[in-house]
Amino acid sequence: MHPIDLPKAAKDADYVIIGAGSAGCALAYRLTEAGRTVTLIEFGGSDLGPFIQMPGALSYPMNMSRYDWGFASQPEPHLGGRTLATPRGKVIGGSSSINGMVFVRGNPMDFQHWADSGAAGWDYAGVLAYFKRMETWHGGTSSVRGTSGPLHITRGKRKNPLFNTFIEAGHQAGWPRTDDYNGTQQEGFGPMEATIWKGRRWSAANAYLRPAKKTGLLTVVHGLANRILFQGKRAYGVEIVRNGKVLVAHATREVIISASTINTPKLLMLSGIGPADHLREHGITPLADRPGVGGNLQDHLEIYMQYKSLKPITLYTYYNLLGKGRVGLEWLLQKTGLGASNQFESCGFIRSSDAQDYPDIQYHFLPLAVRYDGKSAAKGHGFQAHVGPMRSTSRGTIRLASGDPSVAPEIRFNYMSQPGDWQDFRACVRHTRRIFDAPAFVPYRGDEIQPGDAIQTDDQIDAFIREHAESAYHPCGTARMGASHDVDAVVDPELRVIGVDGLRVVDSSIFPRITNGNLNGPSIMTGEKAADHILGRQMLRG
Repeated sequence: MHPIDLPKAAKDADYVIIGAGSAGCALAYRLTEAGRTVTLIEFGGSDLGPFIQMPGALSYPMNMSRYDWGFASQPEPHLGGRTLATPRGKVIGGSSSINGMVFVRGNPMDFQHWADSGAAGWDYAGVLAYFKRMETWHGGTSSVRGTSGPLHITRGKRKNPLFNTFIEAGHQAGWPRTDDYNGTQQEGFGPMEATIWKGRRWSAANAYLRPAKKTGLLTVVHGLANRILFQGKRAYGVEIVRNGKVLVAHATREVIISASTINTPKLLMLSGIGPADHLREHGITPLADRPGVGGNLQDHLEIYMQYKSLKPITLYTYYNLLGKGRVGLEWLLQKTGLGASNQFESCGFIRSSDAQDYPDIQYHFLPLAVRYDGKSAAKGHGFQAHVGPMRSTSRGTIRLASGDPSVAPEIRFNYMSQPGDWQDFRACVRHTRRIFDAPAFVPYRGDEIQPGDAIQTDDQIDAFIREHAESAYHPCGTARMGASHDVDAVVDPELRVIGVDGLRVVDSSIFPRITNGNLNGPSIMTGEKAADHILGRQMLRG
């Protein structure tokens, strides 16, 4: 193997990062900002197409093979044997270039749980400073929000009356309002925040990667990372396949995997780090027996509660060729209008019962009755709430299907495998009906499209969930962070892979437990905080 066809900078960079996604872009920016040289390996191509950059077109890129890895779960035994789509970004910016652009930090108690699980220094005070450093918040003034970071956080204009109706109805149904769920009070109903700036998707690529390139210290190499290369137990480079050629990118300091919750454990296992017996089954000699690699897989499931609208004020007006054309043209010319919003402009975080210490149900409201992939909409005007539990105790696995790096791994979420999952989802259905039965919705709410008024008993609700629950596309946890003596941990609290040297993992796979809400925010925060660990800096607090 020879490092032919690679730029000179990729042969002797300080750091090699695998994956130009949410965490990888943030990390590359902070390392180059500190004067370090970085080689960034990304399999996907350019993110400059309008389907990615236009927020209103969000249903397209996650269903395009050009931008999405196209992963799917194995048949899920507790969901009637269904195979669920598992989109992951295969493009510059990673999943931040194909996601719904919703920005949620998580709840402070999520991070306390991380710290209590062995991730010392990752409590709320340990992550808050990095959430502040990463953002420029356009929601007002707050002591816990950032004002000068690369990531712009904005709110939709909520011109459609249904957005504020949803907030008011949640309050009428017995829950509080919140002015900033990313601030001092997550619980309640209020405006939703998004990584959108000046009408464009403000992905990790736009926020971090393009500024990093301007330093002249970043080299982006396109290709498939096959495996990490070791001298003894120290990582020194990455084997890449590009245009049929095998190449090597060298790191004089460290190799960092930021390849996603799906691809990171796959790459670790291909490199000899993982459950030893499983590696041997695929002809791989174990370098470090880490049984936790590929375990602890978590995700958020959700359903859509849909209702007919009594007034013709929903996005259905534009759900036709002419309407979409008008929206697209306005966005192309002016970066304004409906195309400049992800249409998730109001939301809610509630507790399923008083027994919960903090919210465990999330709502996204959408003024259209449509599937998330955009493939079908209810005929006529309607609206919906995406709702699902936040802290399922079900756990799944990522396993190699083959020792061939080009073969996708086997993904088993094991959704709904715990009795509490069903109880939590029934609460979601019944609480959502309370919200839409509130006085604020009387002028707008028609019949329930789905599940439908006939679905009332536990068994009927369970059957609906079994048939209709879908992933919210928030996989995490497959290279869990924990104490270095924890046999099931994969990385220590400084994100160093336990059992080898010169190798770290920096992405959502390190999460000990899934956070409340969408995961793009915590993933970027992970890249920010990791940079200070890698650079040996004093860690920020509070």
